[in-house]
Amino acid sequence: MTNAEKALEMHEKWQGKLEIVSKAKVNSKEDLAVCYTPGVAEPCKLIAKDKSLAYKYTIKSNTIAVVSDGSAVLGLGNIGPHAAMPVMEGKAVLFKEFGGVNAIPICLDTQDTEEIIKAVTYLAPGFGGINLEDISAPRCFEIEERLKEKLDIPVFHDDQHGTAIVVLAGIINALKVVGKKKEECKVVVNGAGSAGIAITKLLLTYGFKNVTMCDKSGILSKASADLNWMQEKMMDVTNLEQNTGTLADALKGADIFVGVSAPGIVTKEMAQEMNDGAIMFAMANPVPEIMPDLAKEAGVRVIGTGRSDFPNQVNNVLVFPGIFKGALEGGAKHITDEMKLAAAKALASLVPENELNEENILPAAFDPRCAEVVSKAVKELI
Repeated sequence: MTNAEKALEMHEKWQGKLEIVSKAKVNSKEDLAVCYTPGVAEPCKLIAKDKSLAYKYTIKSNTIAVVSDGSAVLGLGNIGPHAAMPVMEGKAVLFKEFGGVNAIPICLDTQDTEEIIKAVTYLAPGFGGINLEDISAPRCFEIEERLKEKLDIPVFHDDQHGTAIVVLAGIINALKVVGKKKEECKVVVNGAGSAGIAITKLLLTYGFKNVTMCDKSGILSKASADLNWMQEKMMDVTNLEQNTGTLADALKGADIFVGVSAPGIVTKEMAQEMNDGAIMFAMANPVPEIMPDLAKEAGVRVIGTGRSDFPNQVNNVLVFPGIFKGALEGGAKHITDEMKLAAAKALASLVPENELNEENILPAAFDPRCAEVVSKAVKELI
């Protein structure tokens, strides 16, 4: 039986990967009176006077909403809210299994930016945080920014920031392996959507000075046509020399390549044009921008992908459970850039320096320490 066949069989058997389990047992009239009426009125009255007590008396304290409009689901694209549900359910499972965080999948039947903002704002009182998921760019940027302004609970778009944090953690350790300094590296990020822009922002925040963004049209600059509003903003801080050309041109003399784009677009010859001690994160799934064996043949020192069957898997599950675990336990109102940097450094620290090598720069997805160290790093900044 193939994985695809097994997945269909199990999804049919599960009929949803989640269920509601009651902590309160109702086995008597007294139980009912405490759990529901009349006893339930007591916490209601207190919360009515002070809404912050919802964290003390309700599920809000450890529950987030996983919200999607189905417009950019995995590698499947705009498949809509109904088809997005299996992914959002799966994400909720990962929150619970890896971070102990309750997560409810919510798929909205609209792709209108204003309607999504309204919907999330209206449902926010029942949750301690909002995880935005699989919403297409550039709408995802405005939705996140506006919700962060309106809400007093953490809002986190995992496709952006989860990816960026894991990539930075891997690069921190890869630089130690190859013996290079961030200030001296030329970085090329291919893919100028949600993940590519967030990665670029976090790398700049960490201290990289020379970052160039590319997309299917080649090197992006202020002169590039058809940039969206967020890409235009990024041109103020990237490609400062305003170079033009193809991805192949960008890779000449580059030290680090980060791909969140399309399969097979980097050839062996292009990789050979990078500097000695090159680092590549080729994260297109399921087929990366360049296969690890080709990258190694080209002289690349460290290669990471999004796949579990190659070394150095860049997997968001290393980050998002711990981010929300820490934010909820610490009572954070927002998830800041400082928290993201701290999370990346904490993840990187899980691989001892004496164990770092070309095929060991990130902890494994099932390393139970990940959620703990990330949550601790987040809480220390609240």
